[in-house]
Amino acid sequence: MKYRIAPSILSADFARLGEEVRNVIAAGADMIHFDVMDNHYVPNLTFGPMICAALRPHTSAPIDVHLMIEPVDDMIGAFIKAGADIITFHPEASRHVDRSLSLIKDAGKQAGLVLNPATSIAVLENVLDKLDMVLLMSVNPGFGGQKFIPHTLEKLRQTRALLDAYEQQSGRRIRIEVDGGIKVDNIAAAAAAGADTFVAGSAIFDADDYAGVIAAMRAELAKV
Repeated sequence: MKYRIAPSILSADFARLGEEVRNVIAAGADMIHFDVMDNHYVPNLTFGPMICAALRPHTSAPIDVHLMIEPVDDMIGAFIKAGADIITFHPEASRHVDRSLSLIKDAGKQAGLVLNPATSIAVLENVLDKLDMVLLMSVNPGFGGQKFIPHTLEKLRQTRALLDAYEQQSGRRIRIEVDGGIKVDNIAAAAAAGADTFVAGSAIFDADDYAGVIAAMRAELAKV
């Protein structure tokens, strides 16, 4: 399975987001990670669907929307209209996880759940048929630039085992994305533990050479 690198525009220059999106895709990124925070579910406030819609014309690459908001259902509809390709949310933020996932799937988009560091993977078991991706947070959500939580590697292995067993039964593969503190020096360890999609914010956008960082990440992934 092809590894995917998804720069998080949470770490981009907000004054020139369209240009940043174009530049990072030109530098070799596979998709754009769009962090939505509401100062309610997490203690920070970022982007709404209007920003997503404004960025949509700047790239044909998938826009991967991570909803850190509560409640989620109304915003799912808003981001579908705004051009999101993948929408993930936290199970704690939905009263009816199956229903929220169905809103995404019924619109023809890819759906996923996001697990915080202390959230059990058991929440996945009854909705595997509606998942295209599982996002494991390797930091506590709310802010960019945090350090990778080492226990995430074991959680990645456990999640990959669960999803591999489901794939054997169903023939359908579910991707695993990891978000938080991903850098050149730890991306290979995350891949070896089971991740195939990697969100990187400050590691890319704080560098002068986006292409150089992405190429270095791919070189590490090639060793796995």
